[in-house]
Amino acid sequence: MESILSAIQSTNVETTFTIADALMDAGLAAILGLIISFTYIKTGKNSKNFARTLIILPSLVCLVMLAVNGNFGTSLAVVGAFSLVRFRSLQGSSRDIGFIFFTMTVGIICAIGELPLALLVTAFICAIHMVLYYTNFAANDVDEKDLRVTIPENLDYSDIFDDIFEKYTKSHKQVAVKTTNMGSMYEINYRVKLNDEKQEKSFIDEIRMRNGNLTVVCGRCDMNEAEEL
Repeated sequence: MESILSAIQSTNVETTFTIADALMDAGLAAILGLIISFTYIKTGKNSKNFARTLIILPSLVCLVMLAVNGNFGTSLAVVGAFSLVRFRSLQGSSRDIGFIFFTMTVGIICAIGELPLALLVTAFICAIHMVLYYTNFAANDVDEKDLRVTIPENLDYSDIFDDIFEKYTKSHKQVAVKTTNMGSMYEINYRVKLNDEKQEKSFIDEIRMRNGNLTVVCGRCDMNEAEEL
């Protein structure tokens, strides 16, 4: 921290912007942040607080860069540190991190005075997000469900549910196994396609009878799985 403060204090670059210039740049950054926030809301699951943060973040980035007297390296380091604060206390998805870098980029471009470029970058990246969302690029199969079953450690999970899967599913695949409850239980993760959605309750009931009435979770893949980088 001392080295960062020393670097900032030792900067002797002459200030070349006025308060009016700074407010104009920050104002445009906020407007572009509003466009980015709207894109974030319209293109997937969203957090109200994060959507609001996306509006003010470009302005903050812009003002931080201007406040350190044009020292690009120092200002970029400070902005980078600020951008990581959210992800130290809350797991961020790859989508959230992408929007963080998007807003940072716009804020930096506004800070260096390239306002037409900031407009162009915002329009271009937002358009890409919209196209990817409305074309369902890389989307999961809507018929595929994520099934998570907890079993006691004394059961062999390799084929314990095979007969049930043959009865109720078109296809099934085991994708992960992990221990829970201090190693006394296993949680098995499957991807399944049901023959008939109306039989989902019967399907789960038979699994519950087999696993000793322990936890069974069945839902859409994009609802149950955590987004990863």
